Amino acid sequence: MFTCASCHVMACRTGQLDQMPKNCPMQDRELFDQVLQEYFKPENHDFFVASAAVEAIGYCRWPRLRETAEFARRMGYTRLGLAFCVGLRREAEVVDRLLRKQGFEVVSVACKTGSIPKDAAGIPPEYRVNPGQYEAMCDPIAQAELLNRAGTQFNICLGLCVGHDSLFYKYSKALVTTLVAKDRVTGNNPAAAIYCAEGYFKDRLDPDKP
Repeated sequence: MFTCASCHVMACRTGQLDQMPKNCPMQDRELFDQVLQEYFKPENHDFFVASAAVEAIGYCRWPRLRETAEFARRMGYTRLGLAFCVGLRREAEVVDRLLRKQGFEVVSVACKTGSIPKDAAGIPPEYRVNPGQYEAMCDPIAQAELLNRAGTQFNICLGLCVGHDSLFYKYSKALVTTLVAKDRVTGNNPAAAIYCAEGYFKDRLDPDKP
């Protein structure tokens, strides 16, 4: 079992492989030799190099929104997809405007597209936000399919719910980057709960607490 999250040696970062723990995944050098070759495949190499370039050039200077635009430009993408949550429609409008201003064509699709009621998808009343009222389901598969049909070259996920985002990634033909991770409690800043896990958010992270 790999336990990188609790490792304090970090031989992977220092290059001191003689100090790696016995259960370090790097013990299997053959695996990493095989994986390295994947980065040289035509569909991966330019993408990976562009990722490294954006990381290095914009390090600690560019916010993720600019990193996304710079990456897309380096890859020669002109048509971007924006799959967003309707709860972040104002944010989506800002992102759309800024990307268009930089010369990109943006195809945006809201999560409630299709306006399919939740009961049609077999979601029971107890799993609805407002039981007894019309409640359209989120439709990440449709979002992905619409962007596929639009021929987007790179898709941006903006605030889709946990699980819905996973289905969007699964069905999107274009590779996806996440610009905003949905977290209604922290103002869409999931890291806040991590930073405050032993303090303000301790009870909220306990599955035995309401």
